Amino acid sequence: MSKEGGTQAPIRYPLKFRDPDFINPEKIDQEMRRVFDICHGCRRCFNLCDSFPKLFDFIDETEGGEVSDLSSDKFKPVVDACTLCDMCFMTKCPYVPPHEFDLDFPHLMLRYRTAQRKNGDISKTANQLTQIDRNSKIGIFFSFFINWITNVKNKFARKVLEFFTGIDKRAILPKYNKETFANYFQKFKKNILPKHKERKVVIYSTCFVNFNKKKTGEAALKVLHHNNVEVEHSYAGCCGMPYLEQADLDQVTKQAELVSRELIKYVEKGYKVVTLTASCGLMLKFEWPLLMPNDGIIKKLSQNTLDIDEYVMDIANKEGLVDGLKEIDGGVTVHNACHARAQNMGNKARDMLKLIPNIKLDVVERCAGHGGTFGIMKETHDIANKVGKRKNNKYMASDCPLAGKHIKQLADDTNIVNDEAVHPIEIVSKSYRL
Repeated sequence: MSKEGGTQAPIRYPLKFRDPDFINPEKIDQEMRRVFDICHGCRRCFNLCDSFPKLFDFIDETEGGEVSDLSSDKFKPVVDACTLCDMCFMTKCPYVPPHEFDLDFPHLMLRYRTAQRKNGDISKTANQLTQIDRNSKIGIFFSFFINWITNVKNKFARKVLEFFTGIDKRAILPKYNKETFANYFQKFKKNILPKHKERKVVIYSTCFVNFNKKKTGEAALKVLHHNNVEVEHSYAGCCGMPYLEQADLDQVTKQAELVSRELIKYVEKGYKVVTLTASCGLMLKFEWPLLMPNDGIIKKLSQNTLDIDEYVMDIANKEGLVDGLKEIDGGVTVHNACHARAQNMGNKARDMLKLIPNIKLDVVERCAGHGGTFGIMKETHDIANKVGKRKNNKYMASDCPLAGKHIKQLADDTNIVNDEAVHPIEIVSKSYRL
């Protein structure tokens, strides 16, 4: 019997991306029409990303007002507007599996992009931007010069950059650290006497923290150490999220094999893996297993991976955090990042910050609109600004560093003390006065 909408928790099936049918144009077109027809009859996702308004407008503009009247050349703009935030799948759609309609809109967009990649339709700039580890090693080495070149105040250089790469001159780009978090960790570790502790974790610093935002790693390390957790560090390479966004699924699996083979060594010694970026946690917990469902190492790793906020709350709920959290000097707007929500763990950033005495907290539960490279490219920057939402306090916090940066750029309140949103763990570190 057919049900009108599902009430069960959403589940996802493995991506059979090596099956020839996965990129078969006729089968993709057929599936797009099936899914779009369901979306057309529902329209609950109208206020999420720009994909849905575009789709519904295209349908409404046809003579018959039906998906069957829609030209297939209208599919690409719908796909291009998807940031793969997963919010339609996680929070809105009543027809996701296990419902019989089996609707997974984000993964259908990914399937379409995979076919685009096969046909050579992914831009050269996008392909180069996915080379995170290569780009970041250069960025670290020439950090002063590159940070100066890419600063939005350097109007001439940004105009040149926009002309040659399509990166919008208005978009604030991530800065590079002067040193990697890996180097910082080794210095920190030398000054700490080794102790046997019941809790032990390995920080997977992620490419962004390792190369771009060392302060997040410093804060996480200090908070964990302060709470008597033994900490190690591992960074073998990027998790592959940038490749996923550009539908280079073969490269994602290569990154998964590279990183997982290092992290599993710690898991087998009793360590939990703690991630410092929401997107990377999502990759290790969910996306890798969906791409490599028969890999036992990937499965075991996914079961032993926690987001940093999630891990701190585990300490708080089981043993209690070490005393010493103090009031901070202003309110906090915390963005519940899409890829944190997609981990289906609850709003751990909010819960963690509520442990700070007398904190004034506002929560934003909406996509920031950045979506990896989506928020920085000239052709989509304005759409990203349209999607983004903010509420201003003295501090802004987000588990997603790119979303946080984007929200800060959208903010009208010039009294915000940071150049970009901080990670929630940095607020906790501040409260501890570490």
